[in-house]
Amino acid sequence: MATKKKKKSTAAENEIITLTNVCKAYSTGAPALKDVNLRINRGEFVFIVGDSGSGKSTLIKLLLRELTITSGYINVMGYDLSKIRHRKIPKFRRNLGVVFQDFRLLKDRNVYENVAFAQRVIQKSNKEIKRNVPSILAVVGLAGKYKAKPRQLSGGEQQRVALARALVNQPTVLLADEPTGNLDPTNSWEIMKLLDQINQNGTTVIVVTHNREIVNAMKKRVVTLRKGVIISDEEEGEYIDED
Repeated sequence: MATKKKKKSTAAENEIITLTNVCKAYSTGAPALKDVNLRINRGEFVFIVGDSGSGKSTLIKLLLRELTITSGYINVMGYDLSKIRHRKIPKFRRNLGVVFQDFRLLKDRNVYENVAFAQRVIQKSNKEIKRNVPSILAVVGLAGKYKAKPRQLSGGEQQRVALARALVNQPTVLLADEPTGNLDPTNSWEIMKLLDQINQNGTTVIVVTHNREIVNAMKKRVVTLRKGVIISDEEEGEYIDED
């Protein structure tokens, strides 16, 4: 009996994020992104860098579907974000983890409840929450802080809570927008080590940052934006200075 040949995966099948000729203009008419073409594969770690006003935040918001493109094509995890129906956006975002510079924690809830909130949003059972939350808090080094309120934590610890919340639902893609922007160098490196570890475990990680030292040291793929245009896309790249 003949055996079936295993189908080889194509480059396109390996892509988890695809942007083709993406343009975004705001109501003022000012272009935020111009003809952006970008391919990111499953399991990649990518830095998005550039000066203020280069389009980095706009790009992240497009990937989250907080903004819609003006023209072009954008696909994230198999979802065509130019055509996705509004009611399907929450389902799409379930497979996205997001970490922001300002942490965005619920100040009236403790560490455990901040992380559990992400599980409740997707209707996980109490049994699953009781298993998953302590597990992810251990991963980010906060197993002993589960009862603490955000105001009782350092900036680095608050960012670890935000990271645990982003990871507890086991996202396919993690977007981190300036995750070290409010942290000192030591805590910045600790957060980046965690992101690298998460990536090594298979999660696609995309980090928007101004941190030149971290970008240059980590030797990951670096995509540089300038005035809404990708001017460089390098494997094991470095931070490019503005001319």
